[in-house]
Amino acid sequence: MKHNRRKWVRVIPAAVALAALLPSLSAGVPLARDLAAEGAQAQRDCVPLLLEFAADDCEYCTLLETEVLDPTLLNRSYDRRVLMRKLVLDRETRIDDFSGKRVSAADLAGHYRVFVTPTLLFVDRHGTELAERMVGVNTLEFYGGYLDQALDAAREKLREQGQCR
Repeated sequence: MKHNRRKWVRVIPAAVALAALLPSLSAGVPLARDLAAEGAQAQRDCVPLLLEFAADDCEYCTLLETEVLDPTLLNRSYDRRVLMRKLVLDRETRIDDFSGKRVSAADLAGHYRVFVTPTLLFVDRHGTELAERMVGVNTLEFYGGYLDQALDAAREKLREQGQCR
């Protein structure tokens, strides 16, 4: 009986910790809420802010997230390379843009001239694009490499502009 009690004393805290972690593992790319605050956070971390423009009914968006973006979020080394946020164009939710103005994701897509989902933008804290955007999905086998190249280019641009401390 004593042995079983000791086992449960170790198992229960581990199960509670795992249960607390599971929602964050399956949550995917966090939704954008306040781009000014998220841009400021990206600047503090000296990383680009990746904006994923997606749609709920976009099969390619789901494929990109499942195969590339979600696994990237699970890789802790990317915490030092990028801050990701998602904007869903076919939802009515409003967000604060880089100037603090309440807008829809579709309004922001119009501002950036995003016409295809998925589209990835790499921006600084002001919303200025830092690297070539990634439009659509053509070959998943190479997408991760292209993503890494865009992140490197965006970070280099941040350094050149003196936005990193």
